[in-house]
Amino acid sequence: MAGHVLDFDDLHMPSTTHVSVVCVPTALATDGGARAYLAAAGVMARLGTALGWRHYSAGWHATCTAGAPAAAAGAAVALGLPAKRIAAAMALAVPAAGGVQRAFGTDAKSLQVGFAVEAGIRAARLAAAGARADPAALDAWLGLVGGDPSAVDPSGPSVPNGLAIKLYPCCYALQRPINVLAELSALSGLSADPAAVRRIVLRTPEATVLPLIHHRPEDGLQGKFSLEYAAAAALLDTYAGFGSFTDEAVRRDEARRLVSLVETKLEPGGDWLLDGELEAEVHMADGTVLRARQQFPPGSPARPPTAEQLGAKLADCVRGLALPTRDGDPGTWTWDNAATTLRRQLP
Repeated sequence: MAGHVLDFDDLHMPSTTHVSVVCVPTALATDGGARAYLAAAGVMARLGTALGWRHYSAGWHATCTAGAPAAAAGAAVALGLPAKRIAAAMALAVPAAGGVQRAFGTDAKSLQVGFAVEAGIRAARLAAAGARADPAALDAWLGLVGGDPSAVDPSGPSVPNGLAIKLYPCCYALQRPINVLAELSALSGLSADPAAVRRIVLRTPEATVLPLIHHRPEDGLQGKFSLEYAAAAALLDTYAGFGSFTDEAVRRDEARRLVSLVETKLEPGGDWLLDGELEAEVHMADGTVLRARQQFPPGSPARPPTAEQLGAKLADCVRGLALPTRDGDPGTWTWDNAATTLRRQLP
């Protein structure tokens, strides 16, 4: 839950799932190491891809639906279970394979991800203790929630197509609009005078805004799922980091004014969060119209993040922490010392 609440975790685009926020805690909690992580990630990526866009667009939170069986698989590998027991663990996790997008912008979103991990680990421990289950339950569940069991492809790398890395702590659907408007603002000098903005027009396929359900956000969590607020933050703030998604930031008078100026023009269709292009127009008081467009934001698999961008993200993550000397420079943290460091930092 702590890893997901800030919405700064990675995303697997084909499955529309936040792979690492399920698979890293599973592996750390079971002392499973990288092998357990990769086992869980491989299951999650494939189940989520087999569930497909139809599952996500129906309102399911695929990180939870695919996440519970994936956590069971990773935990079972960490426990050293044979293949039949791993299958039993995944089947035992089926009752917990839920989660809905209506939770977005509330505490329930990150909590339901935590529930999925907890359920997966519990299922693996039950399987280790001898609990039985029919592995075909997983196939039946996959079909019931709109997936295609025949679409599960075990070939290829553990995480096919790689992971998208967020550069802003909010829903992945906001990475593109924030980046395109931030770049436009920086190039035009708009950041010096956002009060001169009179109209903001955003054109994008309707699929790309599916999870953005809060149009007039009232707090920081809702702001993370608001296209209108993302546009405001991109124009107001030098960097739309953690400081942009506090309750106070969302309630700024100037942010509310800019939110009210956003017009969204949706093109029909689309089947993933980076479909088509996002086109942005910013109309100024003097009649000037600033325009920009983008398909792949920095951090996406098509535009991997630079070392500088990753460094800025890490710096924002640890800003304000009183790190003891023994934890050293965050840039030196590794898989081997991550669990101990987290236990010291999390309450």
